[in-house]
Amino acid sequence: MPIIAQNNGGSTIAPIAPGSYAARCYSMIQIGTITENILGTDKELHKVRITWELPDELEVFKEENGPQPRVISEEYTLSLNDKANLRKMLQSWRGKAFTDAEANAFDITVLVGKPCLLSISQKESKKGTTFSYVSGVSLLPKGMVCPPQINPSQVLSFDAWDEELFQSLPDFIKEKIQSSQEYKAMNNEVILDIDGNPIF
Repeated sequence: MPIIAQNNGGSTIAPIAPGSYAARCYSMIQIGTITENILGTDKELHKVRITWELPDELEVFKEENGPQPRVISEEYTLSLNDKANLRKMLQSWRGKAFTDAEANAFDITVLVGKPCLLSISQKESKKGTTFSYVSGVSLLPKGMVCPPQINPSQVLSFDAWDEELFQSLPDFIKEKIQSSQEYKAMNNEVILDIDGNPIF
């Protein structure tokens, strides 16, 4: 009987097909202030990761769990200034612009559990693989219904730390959080600015 070796590396889950989907936000994870290289320049950005489930798009990822919804995430800079992508996305989702008072102190976690219409597109990574991303978020059209939430709600913030939730996150997200100024401060680590100098 032959023993056949196969190349099983990488994910076998196909990217979500482009289109519009009824979706529901179930997770908001505060990444914290991290350093990102933007067009060759290092910048310190406060990031949040928002995840939606597509309750009409069910697949069996693990037999023991049965059908589960496809999910998709996007990271945004945690800013509501006039040009911020987060502000533009939230205004489209809410269907109305922010007032100055709202923009000064808007708790985005109130949107956990809220439905929306997600526009999903695809593009090719530098490695040549195709991936899906959220290209638009808006109100559900009149008459369109999003099924009830399936995944449990997740909110992780440095103001209300949940170690159990943190440990349940994928390693790449945990590592990004651990690199943030807020996580290091919470754990009494030395915080360095983008030039490598300690921040006191």
